[in-house]
Amino acid sequence: MEEQARNLLEEGIRKKLISPGKGALPTFPDGTKVIFHYRTCLCDGTVLDDSRTMGGRCKPMELILGKKFKLAVWERVVITMREGEVAEFTCDTKHTALYPLVSQSLRNINAGKDPLEGQRHCCGIAQIHSHHSLGHNDLDHLQASPQPLSFTIELLQVLQPGSFQLDIWAMSDAEKLKVVPVIHEEGNTLFKQGQIKQAAEKYYNGIACLKNLQMKEHPGDNEWIKLDQMITPLLLNYCQCQLLQGQYYEVIEHCSSLLFKYDDNVKAFYKRAKAHAAVWNETEARADFAKVVQLDPTLGPSVAKELRSMEEKIHAKKLEEKDRFKGIFRSNTQPATATTG
Repeated sequence: MEEQARNLLEEGIRKKLISPGKGALPTFPDGTKVIFHYRTCLCDGTVLDDSRTMGGRCKPMELILGKKFKLAVWERVVITMREGEVAEFTCDTKHTALYPLVSQSLRNINAGKDPLEGQRHCCGIAQIHSHHSLGHNDLDHLQASPQPLSFTIELLQVLQPGSFQLDIWAMSDAEKLKVVPVIHEEGNTLFKQGQIKQAAEKYYNGIACLKNLQMKEHPGDNEWIKLDQMITPLLLNYCQCQLLQGQYYEVIEHCSSLLFKYDDNVKAFYKRAKAHAAVWNETEARADFAKVVQLDPTLGPSVAKELRSMEEKIHAKKLEEKDRFKGIFRSNTQPATATTG
């Protein structure tokens, strides 16, 4: 233990044992999954992140060793720990320069977003030296003024290679490409079973996985286009789920993004038309439904049915508003009661 602490100190890492773990020190070959809670603090004690409270959820970090995780120091320190151990590691700036990017990704994940959302198509070091905002004031400040950080880590579990299913974010590019069709089919099965929310999560994970790969390509290149064409059906399925869950403005946004690139996508026009109709955008809905029939005349009967439904709802809404305004008018025009002194 003393030699271990001495080696860490030589590397610019000071370890303080808070609570000893149980059993012998595990082995940590490449491919080992470590699950741990962490709290990240500035040296003045200001807390930046805490996995127990981030995003209102208590979700521990899962890390696969040997996968070149952006914050290499976490891999370095956890291999000095036993299961159940709690320790504080104060790390010099050379180990923490990339923490703002890592934190941004982790915060995105906990908010249900793409981990790479908001990050530019360039390497981490280039981002650190740019003036690109990470969307969080504390991370922007840390990015502009790198400094030592303190990580309090509780090692919950150590899983040896082959004893667990790989998480998507830990997969190689080839593994991600292979798993996306599986995720797509799982989403389809859940959708058919009426589990709309769970299906949406599957489709979202597939989209995020492909976008992760797409970030490594130049927009417009053959590989980028190939990945984009794989994203499109997943995104349309996701939009169908969101339609059923009443997330109409999100559907309009995603379909508009698709139609900006693929202006002959009938399904995107159809879903956007239904979303517009649901939020009383009559003009936009009619324009999209007309485009659907123009692109695929066989959908004419379906479109006619949707238009009748929209017109009936609009008519009912107008009647309701008319009755409401009548009531307001009557209440405002009641004759005043005369009083005598």
